[in-house]
Amino acid sequence: MVTLYLLGKLLCSLSHFPSSRSHPPPPQPTHHHHHHHEPPLNNAMEPPDLPECPVCLQPFDNESTIPRVLACGHSSCESCLHNLPKPPFPRTIRCPACTQLVPYPHPQGPSALPKNIDLLRITSSLTQSNPKTLNPIPKTPITSPPNFIPNPWSHQFHNHWKNWVFPHDAISIDGSNLQARVINLKNLKNPSFRCVFKGNHEVGLFKVGFFMRNDVGKLFEYGYVAKAMWVLFEMKDVVLGEIELILMSSLKGYRICMVYGLWFNEEDDCLYLVCERKDVSLSNVVVSDLQYDNISSFGLIGMELCEAMSGLREVGLVFGCASLSCYCVDEFRHVFVDLNEVLMVYPRVRKMIMDCVSFGPDDDGRRLAMDLTNDGLKIHVFPSPELLVEFVRKEGVDLEFAKSTFSVGYSSDVWSLGCMLVLFLAGKSFVEETNNFLFGYILALINGNGDDGDGLYVAWLDKVSGLLDARLGSKYVFMKKLLHKCLCLDPESRPLLTDVWKCLREVFIKPKFDVMGSSQPKLTNESVCHCLLLGDLLWSLNKTNEVDDENGVMNRFKGENLVVESDVVEGFCKDSLICTDLKGHLDCISGLAIGGGFLFSCSFDKTVNVWSLQGFNHVHTFKGHEHKVMAVVFVNREPPLCISADNGGDIFIWGVKVPFEENAIKRLNEGKDWRYSGIHALAVSESGFFYTGSGDKSIKAWSMHDYSLSCTMIGHKAVVSTLAVSNQVLYSGSWDGTIRLWCLNDHTPLAVLGEEAPGTLACGSVLSLAADGQTLVAAHENGRIKIWNNDVPLNPVSTHTNSVFSIYMDGQWLFSGGWDKTVVLQKLSSDESGVDVTQIGTIPGDSVVTTLLYWQGKLFVGHADRTIKVYSFEG
Repeated sequence: MVTLYLLGKLLCSLSHFPSSRSHPPPPQPTHHHHHHHEPPLNNAMEPPDLPECPVCLQPFDNESTIPRVLACGHSSCESCLHNLPKPPFPRTIRCPACTQLVPYPHPQGPSALPKNIDLLRITSSLTQSNPKTLNPIPKTPITSPPNFIPNPWSHQFHNHWKNWVFPHDAISIDGSNLQARVINLKNLKNPSFRCVFKGNHEVGLFKVGFFMRNDVGKLFEYGYVAKAMWVLFEMKDVVLGEIELILMSSLKGYRICMVYGLWFNEEDDCLYLVCERKDVSLSNVVVSDLQYDNISSFGLIGMELCEAMSGLREVGLVFGCASLSCYCVDEFRHVFVDLNEVLMVYPRVRKMIMDCVSFGPDDDGRRLAMDLTNDGLKIHVFPSPELLVEFVRKEGVDLEFAKSTFSVGYSSDVWSLGCMLVLFLAGKSFVEETNNFLFGYILALINGNGDDGDGLYVAWLDKVSGLLDARLGSKYVFMKKLLHKCLCLDPESRPLLTDVWKCLREVFIKPKFDVMGSSQPKLTNESVCHCLLLGDLLWSLNKTNEVDDENGVMNRFKGENLVVESDVVEGFCKDSLICTDLKGHLDCISGLAIGGGFLFSCSFDKTVNVWSLQGFNHVHTFKGHEHKVMAVVFVNREPPLCISADNGGDIFIWGVKVPFEENAIKRLNEGKDWRYSGIHALAVSESGFFYTGSGDKSIKAWSMHDYSLSCTMIGHKAVVSTLAVSNQVLYSGSWDGTIRLWCLNDHTPLAVLGEEAPGTLACGSVLSLAADGQTLVAAHENGRIKIWNNDVPLNPVSTHTNSVFSIYMDGQWLFSGGWDKTVVLQKLSSDESGVDVTQIGTIPGDSVVTTLLYWQGKLFVGHADRTIKVYSFEG
């Protein structure tokens, strides 16, 4: 029993002291009824494995391989610690188990570290219980780890998209229903995923990308998540932005079916949007419920359509070409927009245009009208005239009168709504007349005959008027006029959606009984609306994805690769950059952060602005600071947070959730007196803390669990101006010209950099830090940039003529900017001989560069003149 107890204690202790190889579990004792049992001679008991050093793999003992405990909790033998290469930072060493930089006693060496008494006791007990001599394992030299092929996407990119990807076993495809695009969603209880499902659901799939197996894929088998990430990474930024817009819109939209996330089908190597499906399609309701003599049913369905379209407008979406299949009905008979079916309308409209081109101007259109009406009401699409113009233009047809045409906007959906309402009243006759008109209108566009198109429109509207007269008579004159306005060729002449809803409501409630007060119609910004059918998501797939057949089946890709948007680095090399200005602040930009699909910018104007990464439009402003906001960071957790701090010592914690709340979740104050200037820097670690660098020369650690002050780190002799976190180390830079390293486990000091020896040239205050893996970069007041690679300092780099206020590092790329109003891009190249720094290019500016941020191939630059410039390059 003593042996069993010691074995159990050994297993528990080994979980805290990892070994370089795994050990099989100890043999389990077998209980027999006999008092004496001799083991078989050919089945001798194996000696138990002993705790061993992770470097030399020798079992620990109290003589030659004494286990010494490091600050990170791992143990290694004394002799190995003594022989390990020491970092140039004094009083530190890198743990051989986790490579973390930890304190190291100097000059005593490893003998001053505590022994791991538990490991020694377990080793002694196991040796005594099994006296069989254990042959020592010869020591092997420490070798460098093998080189692995890195992922092309960044860690930030992976974190941003990983929670949108379904687990591979969450969805199963029913082969019998594949052509109907129906799948079964299994029970999903993963708390990290954005949706939690309680049972089986039928959902729709829409293909958005295809995994290409390149040369690397032939040698290495990518995992499920890696394949999904590869497809996303290969997409253009505008396509990624549109996918994110669809995902977010379904979360915050009213009367919009959910788009749950993304799922990769390993059978066809395609990435799909997973969309909610309601049980009943609106086309089925119309066919079964709408009677030609029942105006009440007509008014009820029309009102539901208006409310569903209103939900699209709330999230800035337009499709401009409605179909009955785009709407579905829930159990309470409310109408919802099915985004999956909206996207499926695209190939039908494109097929209509391509058929017009293939038929030629001499065709009378009967074949097309027949093709579009064979399947009844389910497949009818009613594109607005301005949408047809954009489709023809995107197909590469040069329209002579393109400048005089109207743009697609919210009123384009009013056209489609009017067509569906007339369809409810007039039936198949309206479908035939409308298809003939659209066919002729497309031909007029292609042939450049604008007058012919206007004539066709007038003739069609007369026929529609006759159909409405026969159906409505003289009782609903106002409704007839309103439907006429919905079908106006000029979008600005069409009525508001609220006016259509009020007119349809009069079928039930007459004006004299209307107790609802009139309200001012909500103004909509046409410039920020996004048309799904004209978006890059669909048009980037039209060369690689076959047009759906008449059953709406999504066919496979042809195998062509997706187009990749070029990186801003390439724009530096070719001196060809596109610049977008973001204006909204009233004073100098002091900090930038990205997360949750948003760009956060803080300013001396005491505010934090939130910008959408889709279109870079301003979406919200966090207000509450009473002093200049000096720093801002994003915290990737559930729920996501934004933290901002000002030079008055106030810290505001904001929730990043749409719709944004006006008030902060928490307000903290670190306390100061008149001698100090509040907070100058912020940083966040994965260990559950965020850090503030202050004017009182200290760094404070705040708990993310209860927002309490955990500890204060003191050592600098001036303002702490910048902070950075990497590889379990907190780096702090100060106006005193030094950089201090702190252990994130216990917030103890590790090392001090920049304490120049007498007679050497100091670089002045440290204004910005960047850390990535084993590389540390510091920007100084005199324009010099210092670099440490693998703990080895390099020669200072002088690329700026004056103070460098901000640097940003992403892998081998280093961006810097400052007082000289210039952004400089440099490349860090390492080989056996050392690290080489090469200047790639510069961007001259009109104002001082105050902050920099690089994200997914785009460069964000904050200036002292209140503007934020976004640089990109499309090759």
